[in-house]
Amino acid sequence: MNTKMFYSSILMFMVGFSMMSCSDSEPVVETPDLRIEFNERLHSRVVSKLQDNEVLLSGFRPTEYITINGEDITDFELMSVESETVRGDLGRGSALILTGESGVIKKTVTVETYQNYPSVAVFNVSYENIGNEPVTVREWVSHNYQMPNNTPETYSHSFWSYQSESTSRRNDWVLPVGEGFSQQNYMGMNNSDYGGGTPVLSLWGPEAGLAIGHLEMVPKLISMPVNMASNDYVDFRILYDKEEELQPGGSVSTFETFVRVQKGDYFGSLIDYRNMMIDKGIEFPEVHPSSYETQWCAWGYEREFTMDQVYGTLPKVDDLHYHWAVLDDGWQTNVGDWDLNPGKYPNGNEDMIEFVNTLHNEGFRSKLWWAPLAMHPESNIYETDPEYLLLDEDLEPVRISWWNSYYMCPAYQPVVDYHTDLVRTIMETWGYHGIKIDGQHLNAAPPCYNPAHNHDRPEESHEAMASFFKAIYDTGTDIVDDALIEICPCGTAYAFHNLPYMTQGVSSDPTSSWQVRHKGRTLKALMGRDTPFFGDHVELSRGREDFASQVGIGAIIGTKFTWPVGAGPNPATDLTPEREEIWSKWSEIYEEKRLAEGQYIGELYDIGFDRPETHVVQKDNRLYFGIYADQNPGKDPNDAGTYQGAVELRGLQDGVTYRVSDYENGVDFGTVIGPVASVEASFTNHLLLEAVPQ
Repeated sequence: MNTKMFYSSILMFMVGFSMMSCSDSEPVVETPDLRIEFNERLHSRVVSKLQDNEVLLSGFRPTEYITINGEDITDFELMSVESETVRGDLGRGSALILTGESGVIKKTVTVETYQNYPSVAVFNVSYENIGNEPVTVREWVSHNYQMPNNTPETYSHSFWSYQSESTSRRNDWVLPVGEGFSQQNYMGMNNSDYGGGTPVLSLWGPEAGLAIGHLEMVPKLISMPVNMASNDYVDFRILYDKEEELQPGGSVSTFETFVRVQKGDYFGSLIDYRNMMIDKGIEFPEVHPSSYETQWCAWGYEREFTMDQVYGTLPKVDDLHYHWAVLDDGWQTNVGDWDLNPGKYPNGNEDMIEFVNTLHNEGFRSKLWWAPLAMHPESNIYETDPEYLLLDEDLEPVRISWWNSYYMCPAYQPVVDYHTDLVRTIMETWGYHGIKIDGQHLNAAPPCYNPAHNHDRPEESHEAMASFFKAIYDTGTDIVDDALIEICPCGTAYAFHNLPYMTQGVSSDPTSSWQVRHKGRTLKALMGRDTPFFGDHVELSRGREDFASQVGIGAIIGTKFTWPVGAGPNPATDLTPEREEIWSKWSEIYEEKRLAEGQYIGELYDIGFDRPETHVVQKDNRLYFGIYADQNPGKDPNDAGTYQGAVELRGLQDGVTYRVSDYENGVDFGTVIGPVASVEASFTNHLLLEAVPQ
């Protein structure tokens, strides 16, 4: 073995913050929050220092390795260790550089820590062929951790997790993990038109946890598999599977990845991830007040709506104080053509302009549904511009299931131009204030092999989705400064790189009220604590009327009711007199509190292990607690939950007295004193509390 450099005198940088050092046996990366130790085989382990007592989150393992000629190369003889100071996009920090060798492969691991992110370590790993013959690389793995199960049996689940896999099953994004659990979390396409996600994985117990992910500026086709074969521990890692030949002297580098220690749930890890990506150059849009307004959508009438039905419902929409009116699917001749349906608009543009003007004259803001990048096989554009199609390896179109259509390629400039021209028609010619962009196929795109597009790599189509949405966003906001650009990826886990190009997130066809709430929590972390988050049509929630799961987390309320009774195709959307009373009540509560404009404080409660499930919004120096008893994964999402006992109120100012009340029902709970207090409560499904400093 070559001399191990600087074992006794590695530079200590920014004393009190970050230390890179080596004892006689192991190099160490250390910050006030974490410690990562390496051994002589370049295996590592992670220790959290966030708790009073240090917590070992993964024992020594080959955390970064590569597969060469069908063999996993996991053990590398440590050859050298160096340290240096760094100053880059993430601020000031330190780097530890370790090299090791295994046969013909030389491995270099660079671990960086930053003053601004004491819970995070950033990894860059490269593998060089130092032999005389080419070798075949099959895959590389980073952050291969095995977290022990230390959860007491008093809890119902061993671990909780944030897993951003997008499939046709439309799984929860936040879900428990126990013995027998397995999920791949592939960020590419898991079905023909379901894929993408946020490249962050988080697992935690009641004491501590880990988050891992990548920091690349475009989506990458990684997997983040989670497996819990036994009750003793859970395995997870980042994996990139792509075969390539590595010539002598050649090297392959991993993506820039990170590991973060956490105490509590995933919220803080997503906050750090968002901030790191902002530091690296991602910009989020300015929030306009109109983005917080309530919404009524004509989708209750479905595709066969008539304009008389829509016009006839508007007075009731106004009575209930909904401010956005959304025309949904069915206005067009075909998916892909986006010409006006002559049966509904016999005078073409003139009729659509008249409708939009009517909305505006009656005090509504206007939004139009649209499913870009989809091309129906019977559309005119399929005949006239077949080169727009995204083709698979067999040069066949890729199917979009819900619209019975095919993908267009977002990386092909004529496709981008076609869609920005449509945005100009919608917002400039017809006069709409916003666009509801809809479809599970919009979260990601498959690799494109269409020879007409001259892609350097098939993955360009997958990586170009964000730039496609940027073109739409820029075009729309150039026409209407405060345009509402909503992207609803229909049950998929939002692809982070698309988020800067929409002004409103949505719970995106939730299957339960639990999904409404944890999706809102997630997007408040990824897009900003005060980001406008639309809870989607309340008819998709528990009992079709759970406005409390929207209001209590700081979401915007919305509905697709039909009126009068019997006017729509489905009685479930009828605005009966009984429902009208409920709708009116919650509209008044929303308008009075407008919690969507507040700051979501997600660090105070662990959404997995704390009971009852609690969310906090801060607004006008007041704290609002949304407390829920019905979160029970694996059970019927419409089952009513109940809770009786103490409710802990966190986040109060130390020594300050607060008056606590149930702002839904006007019940006084008396006064409490911060920083932490509790009240006794008994409720079904939810309790909404307001704490006002005295």
